[in-house]
Amino acid sequence: MQIGVVAERVGLSLRTIRYYEEVGLVAPAKRSAGGFRLYTERDIQRLRLIKQMKPLDFSLEQMRDLLTTVEELAATPDGDAERIGELRDRLSMFQVIVDARIATLREQLHRTEDFAQLLHSSVRETTPGRPRGLQPG
Repeated sequence: MQIGVVAERVGLSLRTIRYYEEVGLVAPAKRSAGGFRLYTERDIQRLRLIKQMKPLDFSLEQMRDLLTTVEELAATPDGDAERIGELRDRLSMFQVIVDARIATLREQLHRTEDFAQLLHSSVRETTPGRPRGLQPG
């Protein structure tokens, strides 16, 4: 698939996909005779995973590490229990990071909702002769 089709399917801009290629997070499977980037379903899955990591503030290095871990786990033969265990341990480490970031985002959302409620209350309660301004409760 050409980059435009991939961008549409994944919900990323062409510029973002090119950036991810530039920093080594994804690479087109090959190029057409005309030099156009060509991507596979595997590349699309990789871009979707990157897109999910982005709002959780993963660094480029963390993204690379997680992507490599996921791909290695998928490619490791079932009989290699030791390597599978190592890779699962690494995924568990990322799960801890994700859980902590989710907790942080929930707290930020809670504070934002409190602030929005304060604004709504201030607008509703502002009447002539009453103080105007935010009055936290």
